Amino acid sequence: MIFTETPLRGAFVIELEPHHDERGFFARAFCQNEFAEHGLENVIAQVNLSHNFKKGTLHGMHYQAPPHAEAKMVRCIAGAIYDVIVDIRKESPTYLEWFAVELSAANRKMLYVPREFAHGYQALEDDSEVLYLMTEFYTPAAQRGARWNDPAFEIEWPIANPMMSPKDGAHADFQR
Repeated sequence: MIFTETPLRGAFVIELEPHHDERGFFARAFCQNEFAEHGLENVIAQVNLSHNFKKGTLHGMHYQAPPHAEAKMVRCIAGAIYDVIVDIRKESPTYLEWFAVELSAANRKMLYVPREFAHGYQALEDDSEVLYLMTEFYTPAAQRGARWNDPAFEIEWPIANPMMSPKDGAHADFQR
């Protein structure tokens, strides 16, 4: 795997290193040892799957509050998404800055999202499916969210007027 750190310390775009032959290819998509070598959390507590019927569907911005904060490994396994993270670590030099990357079935990239980052994505194609590897169990009482178009973040989403759940649409601005 190829690990490329983003401008937000601790967040990485991860690409496969496929081994090709006449049948196709083989590649590792996760390895505890390689994650540990890059200082990333490498114990998976839960795996989640999200299917999005329509292009423009938006999920976010989500996170879990400490002590249940979670790191995520996000991969798009069908279609394509615009994946966005925001650094919400108050002590961080990149506090409230965001980073986005296109994840798709075609490019097979993955995004490693550290603890205390808000995360969201927008489907760029109909029938986009997203696989999440989570380091913590979902804890409803720790679930938090911030408005997808919060002016504190100034995220540039690719598709205007997104479709989203009422819950995501009702998130307040991030509390600094």
